[in-house]
Amino acid sequence: MLLESRLRRNWVSIVGEPMASNTWPDQIRYKKLYLLVHNSVWLHQLTFLKPTLIEKLNNVVGSELITDIVLRVGTLPKVDRAAALPEAHHAPSIPPSDALLAEISDHVTTIQDPELRNHLAQLMAQALAQPPGPKAR
Repeated sequence: MLLESRLRRNWVSIVGEPMASNTWPDQIRYKKLYLLVHNSVWLHQLTFLKPTLIEKLNNVVGSELITDIVLRVGTLPKVDRAAALPEAHHAPSIPPSDALLAEISDHVTTIQDPELRNHLAQLMAQALAQPPGPKAR
């Protein structure tokens, strides 16, 4: 039960946003992780990734607690994904300029879905408004 809670809490950071938004760790029973998936396409794709995912999960846990993954298509719970992201991703540290907002708007105008268009514009503004990180030597 404690491991299930830890997996759910850290799911985005463990598997990454694309997989986390289409999967959910439902329960662990007899060393099997029961994973809910958004649809049959994701279920099919994850059948090929099972060994890699098992290895990754066991590395996070620090021992071999999961020996198999059972995939099931199901309804995923609503999760606040922003809360699971690192603090730097919550808000830009520098407000985006009007020129930056206009450029972002130009790039997202072809996206038909208004919710997706707005979300992508917000993500682009956050990413582009971040101060540059340290340069590699």
